[in-house]
Amino acid sequence: MSEFLIESHRDALQEIIQLLCHGESATDLIAKFSSDCDSVSQDDLALVFKQLDAEGIDFRESKPVIDFFHHVVEEKIAADQLKQFPAGHPLRVYMEENILLRSWIKQIWQFNPLEDLDNFKLYFNKICKVELHYQRKENQLFPCLEKHGWDSPSKNMWAFHDDNRALIKTVRQALDAGNAQSAEQSAANLFNELERMMQVEEQRLLPGALELLDEEDWLDMRTGDEEIGWMLEQTPPPFPVLVEEEAAPAPEPEVVKPTVNHDAQENSGDYVHPSQVKPKKKLPFDTAGMFHFDEGYMTPEQVNLIFTTLPLDITYVDENDKVLFYNRGQERLFPRSAGIIGRAVHLCHPPKSVDTVLRIVEEFKKGTRDVADFRINVKGRFVMIRYFAVRDKQRNYRGVVEMSQDITDIQTLEGEQRLLDWN
Repeated sequence: MSEFLIESHRDALQEIIQLLCHGESATDLIAKFSSDCDSVSQDDLALVFKQLDAEGIDFRESKPVIDFFHHVVEEKIAADQLKQFPAGHPLRVYMEENILLRSWIKQIWQFNPLEDLDNFKLYFNKICKVELHYQRKENQLFPCLEKHGWDSPSKNMWAFHDDNRALIKTVRQALDAGNAQSAEQSAANLFNELERMMQVEEQRLLPGALELLDEEDWLDMRTGDEEIGWMLEQTPPPFPVLVEEEAAPAPEPEVVKPTVNHDAQENSGDYVHPSQVKPKKKLPFDTAGMFHFDEGYMTPEQVNLIFTTLPLDITYVDENDKVLFYNRGQERLFPRSAGIIGRAVHLCHPPKSVDTVLRIVEEFKKGTRDVADFRINVKGRFVMIRYFAVRDKQRNYRGVVEMSQDITDIQTLEGEQRLLDWN
C-alpha cells in the first residue's frame, strides 16, 4: 500500500471519528473506509489519536465511536497484525480464525431467530467450529508453552474454554427445542464470552507465545495442528513452504534378539517365560526388521497398523506421569495431537477432571487399585473409558493405559450370532 493511501485512510479514520463525536452521520464514509482500507496499524492509530487529542475531541467515551471500532476498526487492526507472520504460521492461523469468528458473529445477527431460524442455525453451526480452535490450543499450543515454563493457560484458560462449551450446548439445546427466544438470549451471552476470549488471546496469550516459542516449536506445532483441523474454510498453506527433496531410504530398525542358554534352562528347573525361549525350529518367515514380542514377531509398521485399526482410543502414560504414546484411530472419540507427547498427564485434561485423574494415578502407584471405569455420553454416543495400571513382572508400577470405546451399538446386541451376516 502506498504512503498516499495510508495517509488517505488515516484522514478518513480521523474524519469519521470527528463526525461521530459531533453527532453527525458517517454511514457513507464508514462504508467506503470498510471496503477500501485493508488494514490499520497501531502506529497509524496512534497518529490519529494524537491529532484528535490536539483538537480537543473527546472520543474515547463516545458510544458511536466505540461501536465503529468494534464493528470495523478492530478487524482492520487484526489484518495488519497478520502481515508479520508468513502464511500457514500457527499463530497467524489463530488470528485468521478470530477474524473469521468475528465475521460469523456479525453475520448471524442479520437473521432474527424468531423469523429466520434456519439461517440462524446455519451460522451458529459455523460458530461452533471454535471447538477446533480450542482443541488446538489445549493439545498443541499449551504443551509448547508448558515446556518453556508457562502453564497458567493450561490451568486457567482451559476452564474458560469449558465454560464457553457449556454456553454453546445451552444455545444448541434451545435451537433443537425450537425455543428461538431462549436461543437468542443465550447466544448473546455466548458471543460476548467468545469475544472476551479472543481479546485475551490477542492481548496476552499469542504475544506471550510469540516471545517464548522458537521456530522449531512452531514447526512442530503445525504438524500436530493438521491432525486436529482448523476453523478455516480452506486448509492453511504449508508451513514452512514445502521443498521437494529426494527421500533418503529409511534406516533398518535395530532388532535385538534374546539369547538363551538352553542347557542351563533345562538344568535349573526355573520357570522361563515364553518370550525368553528361542524357538528351536526355523520359523517359516523372515524375521529381519521385526521385533520379538512375548508371542510372535511384528514389524513396527505392523504394530502401528494394528493400533490404527483397533476401534479404541488408547493413550499410554509412563511411571513418571508423562504421555508417551497415543494411537491414531480412524475416528477418535477425544482429540489428541503430537503436542501431548512428553506432556505431564495432569495438564492433558480439563481442570474440572484433573483431581479425578490424579487420584487414579495415585491409587495405581500405591497398588491399591488396578482398574477405573467411567461411562459418559459424548455427542449422542455412549462411551466407556477405562484406565488400567501397567505393571511389570515384579508388580512395579510402570504407568497407565487409558482406553476409550464407543459402546453405543454394543449395548443393543442380544443373543448369539454364529453366522456371517454381510447382506
